[in-house]
Amino acid sequence: MTDFFTFLRDQYPKILEQITTHLGLTLASLLVALAIGVPVGIWIANRPRLASVVLGAAGVLQTVPSLALLGFLIPTLGIGVGPALVALFLYALLPIVRNTYVGIRGVNPAVVEAARGVGFTDRQVLWRVELPLALPVLFAGVRTAAVINVGVATLAAYVAAGGLGEFIFGGIALSNTPMMLAGAIPAAGLAVLFDWGLAWLQRRAEGPLLRGKQGRAVGIGLLAVPLLTVAVALTPGQQDKLVAGFAHEFYGRADGFPGLQKTYGLQLRPRLIDQNLMYEAIHRNQVDIISGYSTDGRVRAFDLVVLEDDKQAFPPYYAAPVVRQATLNRHPELGPTLDLLAGRLTDSVMTALNYRVDYLHELPDAVARDFLNQQGLLKQSKSAHSSSSAPHQSPIVMGSKVFSEQYILAEIYRQLIKHHTGLTVTARTGLGGTQICFDALRTGAIDFYPEYTGTGLLVVLQPTPTELARLPMHPDSVYAYVNSRFQKQYGLRWMAPLGFNNSYCLMMRRQQAEELEIETISELVRYLKP
Repeated sequence: MTDFFTFLRDQYPKILEQITTHLGLTLASLLVALAIGVPVGIWIANRPRLASVVLGAAGVLQTVPSLALLGFLIPTLGIGVGPALVALFLYALLPIVRNTYVGIRGVNPAVVEAARGVGFTDRQVLWRVELPLALPVLFAGVRTAAVINVGVATLAAYVAAGGLGEFIFGGIALSNTPMMLAGAIPAAGLAVLFDWGLAWLQRRAEGPLLRGKQGRAVGIGLLAVPLLTVAVALTPGQQDKLVAGFAHEFYGRADGFPGLQKTYGLQLRPRLIDQNLMYEAIHRNQVDIISGYSTDGRVRAFDLVVLEDDKQAFPPYYAAPVVRQATLNRHPELGPTLDLLAGRLTDSVMTALNYRVDYLHELPDAVARDFLNQQGLLKQSKSAHSSSSAPHQSPIVMGSKVFSEQYILAEIYRQLIKHHTGLTVTARTGLGGTQICFDALRTGAIDFYPEYTGTGLLVVLQPTPTELARLPMHPDSVYAYVNSRFQKQYGLRWMAPLGFNNSYCLMMRRQQAEELEIETISELVRYLKP
């Protein structure tokens, strides 16, 4: 808990900003859902056939997974507040429409007839009889919608709309529990606060407080508070000359944005966005700078330029499989098989493979098979006939992270092992961030996975600044260091590097970078200075 409170102390301005944004998104979507949902619920209350269609359509929207709904909205609305607000509005709509409909329909017909008998018009019946009697059910729908939206609003960080999801996503990516809690606990608190506040408002609405001039004053005040919050939350702050969109993991990792700030003095207020959406965002001119990986196929697809890391803020990130020593001892044929790939995957080769999967949407297994055929590695060796595993032996469990390059490497390994040994391979791909893969490897849940030397150095080993200063940032030096430390500390071995360096990097659209004459990160920093 000490780490959690330390994190709160250090990050409280950012937490307050996220809470305000989260509150604004939730309130804005809820107000729009109320403005539309209540009239629709009233309208369909006396139209049973139409009601089934409207409620069915709203129910279908409610069943669409949140991330899928955002994915559908991004091509039309881009990233940022727009798709987040639309998604939250759609999720709030069903409970409000349904409960308004059920509340009106639940009013005793005899009461309605009595009101008409004393001369009430339809409008008077609605406002003086039906709505007051339906109010408890209607408020229950509003409270449900509010609680749902507080939870769903965490996903706004997925599309660079801010909110408490920034710390939640960043904490998951970095396996940083204090960071996750700093997002999750306020989100839970907001859900409770919304429910309590709406319950209080319901009690006042059913009592004498909201009648006459007093009621109008309270109503205006209650409306002004959320509107003011929305305005503050959604008003853009100080703008940089260029808009940056960074992945949540890059923003928090020591070898990511913090490293750039330390080495270059880079001052930016980046929008945090899912790493798979960054490339689409820069392609659509919604951001000007993104964090990325130097061998990503979308660099070529979208004609991006990688800014030169002229002060070497990023360490070498040479790829290699990390394997449990116990697994190598149990299956001695596995090590030489994995080393067949040593040096065969250069930067240009890996970029081309990623391009086929990321942009041409080819399947990783087909791309892997083509590569192995070109390298002559799918010709089954003699040892494959003589080294068949005994029936009782367990399969090799291979893991990977959740991006295209890792899926390709996993398929290359799977097919290579199949054709050169008698071992059976079980794949557990898409395990998430570095810490998840590493913990799975360390505990024996998987036997090996592809990793990068820079990640092993700075994310897993986390040497002291003194140790880091003594270590030459040369590919061979970093590889030797991480391999030695992994073997001593964890019983894990780094096999021979594959040949490519998938380094973190900053990217810009080529045309814009040329117009601004920015080729290096130092030139970017100079351009951004006021």
